[in-house]
Amino acid sequence: MRHYEIVFIVHPDQSEQVPGMVERYKTMVAGRNGRVHRLEDWGRRQLAYPIQKMHKAHYVLMNIECDQETLGELEHAFRFNDAVLRHLTVAMREAVVAPSPMMKEEKAKSLSDRGERGDRGERGDRGERGERREPAPAETPAASA
Repeated sequence: MRHYEIVFIVHPDQSEQVPGMVERYKTMVAGRNGRVHRLEDWGRRQLAYPIQKMHKAHYVLMNIECDQETLGELEHAFRFNDAVLRHLTVAMREAVVAPSPMMKEEKAKSLSDRGERGDRGERGDRGERGERREPAPAETPAASA
């Protein structure tokens, strides 16, 4: 059996159906002696570009171990499910069980203090609003002659 990483994105109006879809896909893999090593629901996120005039979609990541026939059945299910906007399957050398960078980022966000401004810094670091720099005097052709 081979290891695969699958990411699929679901129509934002169908977000409440994602747990049922994931359970169906897990059952499909497990029913053919496969294993799900990692399952992450990334939630609704901004798309890099609009897909079918949608700007957000629900993302799900699965790392599975299965045979080629099961993978074909999964991809067939993705292709004919109208709620799945896109899917990507990547063959992996070994099973990945560690949290993805996306989940590490989410965990870091949830643990950080809500009052912090992150990379932008505090408002006082940018100077006062009333401070304005005087523009440099522009040379006029008459002054240089």
